[in-house]
Amino acid sequence: MSASLSRSRVGVWLIGARGSVATTVVAGCAAVAAGLHPPTGMLTETPVFADCGLPPLASLVFGGHDVVDCPLPKRAEQLAAGGVLPHDLPAAVAGELLAADAEIRPGGPAPGDTRDPDEVIAAFAADISDFVRRGGLARAVVVNVASTEPTATGDALPPSSLYAAAALRAGCPYVNFTPSTGLHHPALAGTAQTCGLPYAGRDGKTGQTLLRSVLGPMFAQRALAVRAWSGTNLLGGGDGAALADPAAAAAKNAGKERVLADTLGSTPQGEVHIDDVPALGDWKTAWDHVAFDGFLGTRMTLQTIWQGCDSALASPLVLDLARLTLRTHEAGHTGPLTDLAFYFKDPVGDAPSSLAEQYAALARFARRLREGESGADTAAGRSGASEGALGVPGC
Repeated sequence: MSASLSRSRVGVWLIGARGSVATTVVAGCAAVAAGLHPPTGMLTETPVFADCGLPPLASLVFGGHDVVDCPLPKRAEQLAAGGVLPHDLPAAVAGELLAADAEIRPGGPAPGDTRDPDEVIAAFAADISDFVRRGGLARAVVVNVASTEPTATGDALPPSSLYAAAALRAGCPYVNFTPSTGLHHPALAGTAQTCGLPYAGRDGKTGQTLLRSVLGPMFAQRALAVRAWSGTNLLGGGDGAALADPAAAAAKNAGKERVLADTLGSTPQGEVHIDDVPALGDWKTAWDHVAFDGFLGTRMTLQTIWQGCDSALASPLVLDLARLTLRTHEAGHTGPLTDLAFYFKDPVGDAPSSLAEQYAALARFARRLREGESGADTAAGRSGASEGALGVPGC
């Protein structure tokens, strides 16, 4: 492509395109691009990423797949009524919401769908390719922001993996912002790298685990012995309903527990519990109780409470990841984008779990983008990801 992303329209294809996070992404991008609100929470709008050639927010065009039919303007009104969006924002960005809604296609597979997996992948990929072609887009990235699905068992590809495979077949980089399987399914091992596309994930780090990735290293660096680390999450909305399924909750909690094991060097006693409280809507409360020993075995505790809006926490990260992945695709990077571990609970590749170390890696990544380093020299290229047999027919 001869034109840089700074002068081209580029696509962001959202899986779960009518959900709370996706709606906030579209509305928030329009609001920030128009100067209606500051880019709070977006690292790509800080000096660290100045002159990195990232696509401007105004150049992003949205579309996606979803299994629900509530139009984006209506969903935005619901979020505004719940205090997630400013009350006047849905009207101010109605045109952008309508334009994105017109690009949303039916997801699936729906119950009773008799198509085999390759037919479903082909249909999803055709939707994405048509979006790019009709919009005259330079390229597009596929980002999964759908509700968490149960951990995959057996050989069948779950919906998240069908969408991931479709992204690669359409020639698009892929970001998994959820704990769902996506490209982690054994049948897709090595597919992304064989296709020559960058990918990142999984499970966006927005609240409780973000705090754990800071506090875990603190205990380790101060040589304090953590005996137990327990947590509880109260949340409503679509995530609360999805995570009421124990299998989905287990997939979510795996990343939370991995951060502690990696930063502390061992796994402390205690578990994380997730409770669905529909009355909370898009808001969540995360509570942690840490029991630790100090000098001479003195027993102490630390308790934290995190209260926030999941969509408002996640959306700036999704916009960051979309812009960074589009830029790395333009630069010719391939394989797992390990340097984007800062954004994830369970990052691909060999990445540190400490937030400070992840931020340092991200800053180095920004410097390489600014200096125009080729994809072959990036951490993605050095990650050592396996190049197994192609798992997606026709990719």
